[in-house]
Amino acid sequence: MRHLAPTLVLLAFLVLLPPLPALAHFAMVIPDENIVTQESSKTLNFQFMFRHPSENTSLDLEKCKAELLVDGKKTDLTGQLAEFQIQGKKAWKASLEIKKPGVYIVGMDAAPYWEKAEDQYIHHFSKTVVNALNAEDGWDKPLGQKIEIIPLTRPYGLYAGNSFTGRAVYKNKPLAGRNVEIQFMNADGKLKAPAEAYVTQAVKTDHDGVFTYTAPWAGWWGFAALTDDDDKIKRDGKDKKVEVGGDMWVYFHESLVK
Repeated sequence: MRHLAPTLVLLAFLVLLPPLPALAHFAMVIPDENIVTQESSKTLNFQFMFRHPSENTSLDLEKCKAELLVDGKKTDLTGQLAEFQIQGKKAWKASLEIKKPGVYIVGMDAAPYWEKAEDQYIHHFSKTVVNALNAEDGWDKPLGQKIEIIPLTRPYGLYAGNSFTGRAVYKNKPLAGRNVEIQFMNADGKLKAPAEAYVTQAVKTDHDGVFTYTAPWAGWWGFAALTDDDDKIKRDGKDKKVEVGGDMWVYFHESLVK
């Protein structure tokens, strides 16, 4: 019995511990650069990843579906995807030849990911917008994803400290009163948040699905509009909830004024 008391104390302590925070998942579409100039390489490389970007950790991304929208025309890029590894996890890459001016919207439909800790699937869609050779029209066009962020701010040519405004839609309808999670791409892992609450920023959409966020420093920032999907996925014979996310990646250049 004398060994039982410490065990009971330990069990009670574990019960009282707060649950570990759920890490924010982001599907990522990241190009070499988001503005292609006359001096740039005309071969644009894209990486497709599934990560916790601010924590600089990766998850396996099973082969996704990738597509391009430019000049109102869609092209399936899935067959061009090549696998590579990041932190020992599966990711994908593809290249585009920039042959003419245009606004290039590249997106992906990531395979649903089973998150055991949350007892649900996570199914994210993602996209980014690249301006090539000073084209201006088309940056606000929807890609037609199940859940998507439609930019209301032009999503390139932004400085750190600029605000980004977007409209979240689910099945082409405004996603009202939902969370939009925000993280930056902490590529080298050098930046450390002072507390857990700083890792993932969050805003809510208004009744039209609109949200705004101001990026405090330069780099790639990801916005993920989240909701529960109407559809379920079966696992072990049971219907499981599916969180769908519409992710968008926007680059903010460092300020010219210090």
